[in-house]
Amino acid sequence: MELVIENLKKNFEKKEVLKGIDFRFEKGKIYGLLGRNGAGKTTLFNCLNQDLELDGGTFYIHDEKDRALEANDIGYVLSIPNVPEFLTGREFLKFFLEINKRHIEIPKAIDEYFDFMNIEADDRDKLLKDYSHGMKNKMQMLVNIIANPNILLLDEPLTSFDVVVAEEMKQMLKSIKDDHIIIFSTHIMELALDLCDEIVLLNKGVLEKVEKTNLDGQDFKDKIIDTLREA
Repeated sequence: MELVIENLKKNFEKKEVLKGIDFRFEKGKIYGLLGRNGAGKTTLFNCLNQDLELDGGTFYIHDEKDRALEANDIGYVLSIPNVPEFLTGREFLKFFLEINKRHIEIPKAIDEYFDFMNIEADDRDKLLKDYSHGMKNKMQMLVNIIANPNILLLDEPLTSFDVVVAEEMKQMLKSIKDDHIIIFSTHIMELALDLCDEIVLLNKGVLEKVEKTNLDGQDFKDKIIDTLREA
């Protein structure tokens, strides 16, 4: 399965943000989407999530034959978590499982999901409004994983976590990548190099794949930095 993007364009008034993007994302890989702040990473995600109308181009899923993306193909973890703060963590999961039961092939007990995301027992019955930013982000990521979309869009999801939790989340993403296309947006190069199978730069409104010839080599890092400096 592939997510195919062809000549995708998005403008805001006279500013061209996305200038004809062409790319193919393959299932089973984590892609690190690198770009400077304001390069258009979130704009690209909002286009793929169909929250923004395109100014040109198209995108679709290629899997034996081509088809348009459906709502349940996409899971989108926002940089600023959006959760119903009047519910407890347990109530939120119970509600989410209930309204999505037709799409969840083998549902698990609620506490199994909490265990999978390493959410402590004492936090499971707290109101979401009392969760930290990182905890809310965990819940947002959890419901997107439960929904099991073909494509996971992750917009700076690990920046709110401490070192230990961020490492847990990286290992979790690696454990599920075989069944998904995961696109991980970040402006932190070291995080992308550590987590991702492929590095893609969003630079001057287009996507460019960077060959990972030597991940730990300074030449590789310098190439990325030099490219982004030209933006």
